[in-house]
Amino acid sequence: MGEFKSGFVTLVGRTNVGKSTLLNSLVKEKVAITANKVQTTRTAIKAILNSENYQIIITDTPGIHKPKTKLGETMVNTAFTMFSEVDVILFLIEATSENIGRGDKIILNKIKESKKPCILIINKIDLIQKDKLLNLIKIYNDEYNFNAVIPISATKKNGIDEIIEEIIKILPEGPKYYEDDEYTDQTVKQISEEIIREKALKFLNDEVPHGIYVEIEKFSNRKTTKGQDIYDIDATIYCLRESHKGIIIGKAGNLLKKIASFARQDIEDMLGTKVNLKVWVKVKEDWQEKDNIVNKFKLK
Repeated sequence: MGEFKSGFVTLVGRTNVGKSTLLNSLVKEKVAITANKVQTTRTAIKAILNSENYQIIITDTPGIHKPKTKLGETMVNTAFTMFSEVDVILFLIEATSENIGRGDKIILNKIKESKKPCILIINKIDLIQKDKLLNLIKIYNDEYNFNAVIPISATKKNGIDEIIEEIIKILPEGPKYYEDDEYTDQTVKQISEEIIREKALKFLNDEVPHGIYVEIEKFSNRKTTKGQDIYDIDATIYCLRESHKGIIIGKAGNLLKKIASFARQDIEDMLGTKVNLKVWVKVKEDWQEKDNIVNKFKLK
């Protein structure tokens, strides 16, 4: 058996390029929520890939965007702070780009400053013709000496193995930082909060989602009268405005019931037990500017 390799990788890209989908595909578990909305990921989420020859710790960072709130600033700073601490940067872009857009230019400049090994991953290649792809690869290769350029389709899971192979080539020999059965550094409570937020994002229209966050107040396990395990979970969805609260609850409470029902199914799948989930909605007008809340999203 050859040497054991381990190290840290960060996944960076603009909002909505498919980072969370890629992370889940790499680790073959649901560690990051996905929704067809920008700024879905708010914190740096670690996923751990284990094999007998390597351990890769990948951090999915919040999408790079122009911040308008304290929360937004924290998210962008978190993404760039990671660069100094990793062995490899995975830079994810969309195949549909004609050239290097403003957001990608900002990221590319930060990568150049870091001088770190970087793998360029071009996602959504199923949406374009081959000549367009080759042109895009040339444009990026003229800008930076990438260790590898890998075209993929994250949703179809094409190109995933190649990414892992290229990462392993760059990683140093090292120890195991996590146990073999660990695949994320998040607690089940944190993942449950994110699952509830994911379902809210899925069913809400565009103006509401960025103004919500979820907090679980109760997360406890008990036995039913028949001796089966059940989790009691009480969660609150906080939103910015009274009008948003009405939208989230929906007519006769229907939308909130739908969010809770879909979230409960996912949480039950994750925990492997029954879940009794209760969800409330409360207004907290300026939470995106409140340090005690925004600090939750800072890099730990």
